[in-house]
Amino acid sequence: MRVVSLVPSLTEAVALTRPEVLVGATDWCTHPEGLDVARVGGSKYPDLDGVLALRPDLVLLNQEENRREDAEALVAAGVPVRVTFPRTVPEALTELGELVTALGATTEPDWLVAARRAWAALAEPTTSRRAVVPVWRRPWVVLGGETFAGDVLRRLGVANLYADHAERYPRPDLDELRGRGPELVVLPDEPYRFTADDGPEVFPGVPCALVSGRHLTWYGPCLAEAPAVLAAQLAHPLRAA
Repeated sequence: MRVVSLVPSLTEAVALTRPEVLVGATDWCTHPEGLDVARVGGSKYPDLDGVLALRPDLVLLNQEENRREDAEALVAAGVPVRVTFPRTVPEALTELGELVTALGATTEPDWLVAARRAWAALAEPTTSRRAVVPVWRRPWVVLGGETFAGDVLRRLGVANLYADHAERYPRPDLDELRGRGPELVVLPDEPYRFTADDGPEVFPGVPCALVSGRHLTWYGPCLAEAPAVLAAQLAHPLRAA
């Protein structure tokens, strides 16, 4: 089997499960470190000729990260594709289990077993903090309804104030964000790299938690450590003057 992955989290999953089948990945596939496979451009604009040149038996895509036209072009070229779209932690674990089976793994890898245990052991939160979760700036973009990251945060006691929004990634202006009266602002370091000096200053007096975007949004091996990593980061927000 020859697999090309256009989804960073799935690239890591394949590389840690059946590394011998992975022949191509995007420029944004940064894990595991030292990954040595052919690179085929970005997730949004992959080099399809480069993908086809690798003679893949399977290309992995995500409905949110990749474009429909690229998936259709691959199918038209006779290449099987597998498209993922988890919106909750259980959906992600199920899709990952199906993926490793499709890759020919006879048993679940240790990372997936650990991920299932980590999330099963997580107690239902008894309290929640009302939060806004920006994922981009200039313009502001926030987590809306039915997002995987939103479900991750809900399980960690964070109530997304835009969870009922009709759009999955609304674009409110800053006045609206402040007007929601959040008790917490969650600022991941990807896709936009929020830092202590870039983000909290526009929410004076509101606790701002800087969190790992990879652990918040990647559904793959890092799911095993995500509950502990994110819980620690959410527990120690900073507050801009």
